[in-house]
Amino acid sequence: MTDDNTPILIGCGQLTQRTAQTNKFEESLDPLQLLTEAATRALNDTGAADKLKPLIDNISVVRFTADSSEAGRLPIGQYTNAPRSLGNRIGAKAKREYYTAAGGNTPQYLVNRTAEEIANGETTVALLAGSEDLATMLGALNKGISLANWGDDPGGEPIQIGENRRGVNDIERAHALYFPVNAYPLFENGIRGHKGRSVRDHQLALGKLFAPFSKVAAANPHAWFPKARSPEEIATPSDNNRYVGFPYTKYMNAIIQVDMAAAVVMTNVKTARELGIPESKWVYLHGCADATDIWHVSERVNYYSSPAIRTMGQKAFAMASKTVADMQFIDLYSCFPSAVEIGCAELGIAEDDPRGLTVTGGLPYFGGAGNNYVMHSIVTMMEKVRGKPGSFGLVTANGWYVTKHALGIYSTTPTKGAWHREDPKTYQKDIDAMAHPEVEAKPEGEGTVETYTVMHDRGGPKMGIIIGRLGNGKRFIAHTPHDAATLNDLMERETLGRRGRVTAGEKTNLFVPQ
Repeated sequence: MTDDNTPILIGCGQLTQRTAQTNKFEESLDPLQLLTEAATRALNDTGAADKLKPLIDNISVVRFTADSSEAGRLPIGQYTNAPRSLGNRIGAKAKREYYTAAGGNTPQYLVNRTAEEIANGETTVALLAGSEDLATMLGALNKGISLANWGDDPGGEPIQIGENRRGVNDIERAHALYFPVNAYPLFENGIRGHKGRSVRDHQLALGKLFAPFSKVAAANPHAWFPKARSPEEIATPSDNNRYVGFPYTKYMNAIIQVDMAAAVVMTNVKTARELGIPESKWVYLHGCADATDIWHVSERVNYYSSPAIRTMGQKAFAMASKTVADMQFIDLYSCFPSAVEIGCAELGIAEDDPRGLTVTGGLPYFGGAGNNYVMHSIVTMMEKVRGKPGSFGLVTANGWYVTKHALGIYSTTPTKGAWHREDPKTYQKDIDAMAHPEVEAKPEGEGTVETYTVMHDRGGPKMGIIIGRLGNGKRFIAHTPHDAATLNDLMERETLGRRGRVTAGEKTNLFVPQ
């Protein structure tokens, strides 16, 4: 029998604003307006919006990307208490106003956290929402269009939740690893080496991996790029598909300049029943977990696995009394191919699984809605499992650089007994205690390449980044010489395992390959 305090998701809504795609920036909704529209759709989806609004005691907003950059807040679009601003717009006054840390894991983290609050009787009705307006923001700024009317200061300060540590240490920052677009190719070449593939064979495999994502996006009315692409088109560099971070072409990268918003409404079984919300709307969180890998990229055990995803999957599936084979629908976090490959490997999912690996189309094709992409995954997953009662769906989320993770298992099938999840702290300590390489900040001597990338701009290759090992086993980070001959050689020859000499610099280290 299902307990009265069992948490359920009862409403969902999302939208994609396309004014920026036609340069009609003046017609764009601002981030708060997008939030309000998504929240309104989610509340209306329940069929009991007017009854729910007075009961909302938790409004949680996913941090805007413009408010989570390395530089801090941008000079426009300052929302000092987004949860309260949203509450004011929809006519709700929440006792708790939460604003998350940065990271793509946060929407699923929010669902997991809120479910626990509901089960413990701390929350009755929660509204979780997020929006991104970067397409309009950056497009308008580039054209000199004023966005001075963006922003809101309703008073008060929201409660900051989630892991707010910087994503990189000083050594990583000095070598430009704070940009995800620079970090994920390092994982990709690590995966390639682990699989023993040549560069071209691996790129073609990446094209085969992501082509089905683009096909899903092509059929999704909310997708930013609704166009199916062939594996060869995705894998082959061209004028329209230049290299970004070798071996990634443009079509393998998350696109963050989108205008999107999504929201869900959560409550308990007792309240939903009392309000007359049809059970056909109810979606149960059967399993969930949160975990982080060893925090800094330079200290990871290796560059092809994720102990955190592996552990998280084990915990969530055990909680749900299900296996990955029981999932009818899957949405793996897909900012870059390496995130998908690692997720598949750790959760026991084939990269060509006939069920598909996304319900939205993924971040490069559906759109990488900043920290809020997974809220769209959850909304879409709710629609999927509602459309096939009794089915189960898996959603994974990833923040920073394969660093912060969250997972949820969804179904319309009721859970049994009291809802309870294991405290993530109980298993996080084992991940944190894993043996891992020590990093040498000022390396000198002979070294061997463990993984690498070559970063490009529109003019071609511009920077080589190396993670390697010294003779004593310590790890180092370095740049290579920036000349075209060296950078092209890194891409044309097999560079994994190459030897060279590394020297410490005042700000960055230098690795000269043999």
